[in-house]
Amino acid sequence: MSGTDSAAGKAGQPGAATARKHTAQPKAQILIEALPWLTRHHGKTVVIKFGGNAMIDDDLKAAFAQDVVFLRHAGLKPVVVHGGGPQISAQLDKHGLVSEFKAGLRVTTPEAMDVVRMVLAGQVQRELVGLLNQHGPLAVGMTGEDAHTISATKHLPEIDGEPVDIGRVGEITAIDTGAIEALLDDGRIPVVSSIARSEDDGHVYNVNADTAAAALAAALGAETLMVLTDVEGLYADWPHSDEVISQLTASELEKLLPELSSGMVPKMEGCLHAVRGGVRTARVIDGRVQHAILLEIFTDEGIGTMVLPDAPTDTHEGGAQ
Repeated sequence: MSGTDSAAGKAGQPGAATARKHTAQPKAQILIEALPWLTRHHGKTVVIKFGGNAMIDDDLKAAFAQDVVFLRHAGLKPVVVHGGGPQISAQLDKHGLVSEFKAGLRVTTPEAMDVVRMVLAGQVQRELVGLLNQHGPLAVGMTGEDAHTISATKHLPEIDGEPVDIGRVGEITAIDTGAIEALLDDGRIPVVSSIARSEDDGHVYNVNADTAAAALAAALGAETLMVLTDVEGLYADWPHSDEVISQLTASELEKLLPELSSGMVPKMEGCLHAVRGGVRTARVIDGRVQHAILLEIFTDEGIGTMVLPDAPTDTHEGGAQ
């Protein structure tokens, strides 16, 4: 036997195949770990609020799109809701319009609303739909205006006990899930811009995307609401500690709300609204981590903060934290 034949013979021996299997073993282990979560979440609706750095970093955007498509192919029904704060501010600046905030909300004049609508439905949504559809004909973009999906009335926040007019900022009054459910039944991924139309004055309103995602999750009877943010989760004693609360109940969260930073309030209020509206779990996760969605749903550890209903439950969701 020549040296070449001898080498080929060795390569074909059982020992070589076993070694190759061993190097691939961790990959198999990861897939097996996901199995109970795949089983539990199969056929369930998941509402994901897309925001923060995940919206402006190209690598994070691509990873987000991969995660959402993975959910769809794994048998879940993802619905994406997005805002676009950084992009709106940039376009307002280009148009010579000042970005002003009161009570944590953007003051939205009629001129600013035109820009908001253009950016959300014409820029951010189109890019996200394009990223998702690189993986197949899956994503369909829509706004809350379409098929009366989100209706709103003018929101008048209170500052120092007095209602303040901040323009075309809406407070959700009704959700119609018909169009979204039809898309889900057709195997599509709805991508919803957080814009609403008012039934009382006919105006179009800018709606907080965290609030819109929570309202849609509750109306759809979603299994979970996931809110991407730029922090690791809800901190136990910020700024004195960076320890993340891995899990808490709706009542525990309600007690913490008055102490939270203004940026976290709409996210955590959204989680509270969702679980009290019948959503099984709500999670705030770090959108700066690539594939954060998959890590949260399909691993035993999970990441971020999970909010659970007050009622006792026999579920221990992936990630079980």
